Amino acid sequence: MSDVGVLSAHLLSSFQKELFTRLAEAGHEQLRPRHGAVMAYIAAEGTRASELSERSGQHKQVIGTLIDELERLGYVTRRPDPADRRAKLVVPTELGRDQMVQAARIIAEIESRLAREVGPERFAAFKEVFAEITRRS
Repeated sequence: MSDVGVLSAHLLSSFQKELFTRLAEAGHEQLRPRHGAVMAYIAAEGTRASELSERSGQHKQVIGTLIDELERLGYVTRRPDPADRRAKLVVPTELGRDQMVQAARIIAEIESRLAREVGPERFAAFKEVFAEITRRS
């Protein structure tokens, strides 16, 4: 059996391939897995870039580049943060919110399929243990 790193990489790769293929079919063909560092962590009301960096574990410069790309693609916009006018919020546009809804639906379908394949109890236990391990990392 492969080690946890190899298994995690295979799971991530197949998960992302299915997610982004299906997102493309749903009209979001310009998105790439790297954009998940922003889109997977952004709140509907907006999130500061520093929070996106912290949540995703990506360097601030990487997040800045991804925000620039997503802004050019029409998925996010930058707005002043009402709590601190010096700061900016990264806010999903209508296109970005649609992607968020589509991604949530697709992820739920993938997880449902996986649960059927291995059994719902085993899948729930897997997710619980996987989450516990990642929190400790």
